[in-house]
Parts: sequence; C-alpha cells; structure tokens
Amino acid sequence: MQAHKDMVRRPAAPSKTLRIRMNLRIVLFAGLFFLAGCATSPSPAGPAALADDPAHPAVAVGWVRTELYFGIALADDPNPDRTETKWRAFLDTEVTPRFPDGLSVFDIYGQWRSKGHAEPVRQRSKVIVVLYPDTPAHRADIDAVRAAWKKETGDQSVLKVTQPAEVSF
Repeated sequence: MQAHKDMVRRPAAPSKTLRIRMNLRIVLFAGLFFLAGCATSPSPAGPAALADDPAHPAVAVGWVRTELYFGIALADDPNPDRTETKWRAFLDTEVTPRFPDGLSVFDIYGQWRSKGHAEPVRQRSKVIVVLYPDTPAHRADIDAVRAAWKKETGDQSVLKVTQPAEVSF
C-alpha cells in the first residue's frame, strides 16, 4: 500500500512563469477595458489650438519627412567653435528662409568613406529633419540647401533621406 500512496500525486502548483502569464493577461484585459472607455470620451482639450493654420494642420495628408546629413568638421578638429559659427550662419541664411515654419537640428558623430579613399572619414555632423507638404517647390528647396552646402564647403555630398509622414499638430 505504501507504494501506491507514493504514486498518487497532488496537482502541482502553477509555475512562476505560468503565474506571471496569468497576471499579465489580467492586467492586459483591464487595460483594454480602460482604454475602451477612454476612446469614447471626448477630449477635454477640444480642437487643436492651431486649427485652421495651413502651416500646422490638425491632420496633414501628403507630407514627407526629410533628413539631411551634413559633415561639419573632422572628429578631432581642434577648433569646434569655428565650425559651429559657420554652421549657424548657413542655417540662418540657407535653411531657415526656405523652411521658416520649423525644423529640427541634431548633433551627431558620423563616418563615411569618400570616393577614392580606403579609410572612412570620421566627422562631427549635423542632421536636419524637416516635415513639409510634398510639393515640387519644397523638394526644390531641399535640393537647394544641399547644393548650397556642397558649394560652400566643397563636400562631395549631403545625404538625403525622404519618407512619407503622418503629421498632426
């Protein structure tokens, strides 16, 4: 009889992993019910403050996001203030007049291998991000900014990345 009692086992308690999964499901379902209630409630803020502003529409269709990558100085440039002053002047004279409604500028470090060189060039760089309606005039402005930088610096290129964008202000 003793052997028979040893063979009868109690149901095992749920494993820690199973308990975590069960608790996660409960939290997710509770969150979904909460969000469902929020989705039907009107927003207390009302319409966007920029409503009827063509430069900042509540919902924009046909817009794009363009990133422009500019190498401004070698990574080990001993005088970074000189290049910052030059960059600010370029931004003020070439970029801002073409995109006065706004843009973002990021400081980055980058590298690229230029034509005819075996090793990459390491540079302090800037990225400009511009969101705008996709029109021939705006695309021409982007190309003009790139051409102006290449003319001013002698750089071979300014990398451009353009993607469709869903925009709302």
